[in-house]
Amino acid sequence: MGGGSVLFAFGLTVLAGLCTGIGSLIAFLARRTNTRLLSVSLGFSAGVMVYISLMDMLPEARADLLARYGRAGEWICLAAFFGGIGLTALVDFLVPEFENPHHHRIVEDMEPRRDDARDGKLLRMGLFTAATLAFHNLPEGVAAFVAGLRDPSTGIAIAAAIAIHNIPEGISVSVPIFYATGDRRKAFFYSFLSGLCEPLGAAIGYVFLLRYLDAAVFGVVFAMVAGVMVFIAFDELLPAAHEQGEHHHAIGGLVAGMAAMAAGLVWLH
Repeated sequence: MGGGSVLFAFGLTVLAGLCTGIGSLIAFLARRTNTRLLSVSLGFSAGVMVYISLMDMLPEARADLLARYGRAGEWICLAAFFGGIGLTALVDFLVPEFENPHHHRIVEDMEPRRDDARDGKLLRMGLFTAATLAFHNLPEGVAAFVAGLRDPSTGIAIAAAIAIHNIPEGISVSVPIFYATGDRRKAFFYSFLSGLCEPLGAAIGYVFLLRYLDAAVFGVVFAMVAGVMVFIAFDELLPAAHEQGEHHHAIGGLVAGMAAMAAGLVWLH
């Protein structure tokens, strides 16, 4: 793999990570949340993730592992896919629900509605949310980086889906920190910092994975990443889309994301 492909893959993770900062800016500049747009966007991101995982990444992983291990490759692919789902579910299980960054907050929450607006519990929640989001972003960074190395079109699609759902997550970090401290700069800083873990994940992937990346390792990683993204789509993005809008907004976004991804893959391949 040439240096250009590495720089391209790394650049995708940087762009995706910066979108948490965009979410923080929206929280400060917008007066109200466009819940319909947010619902459709989250559904769209889920549709992209589901389609590319099941129709592109998983079949590629299966083909690589079958070519290397024969019939056993089928079982390795399944184990990696459901292993990715299980690991992501375990991380979500270990994170307290009220501090989970995927329980989205909205712009209206920036308005103090009580006297104890600088409550230390809110500050703790915001900082913990930032740390948890940073932890979530590490494997997402690895996913976008590895996908960008293997197939630029797949890498672009994954980075775009991650970027879309990083925007409301940036709001989720900045809202409680600003609400607790009244400091916009501090809220933006922690939101922006959590997003930088996307390229940090890419750097970890580069250091620890690049020398071992052959077709079989790509197959295992792709299958695991597919599992991670399917879980994120169904457990986090779609429920959040339903919370922000009507059922049809979320499903419409989901179908649109799948259709756009299908057309994009046909065109790019």
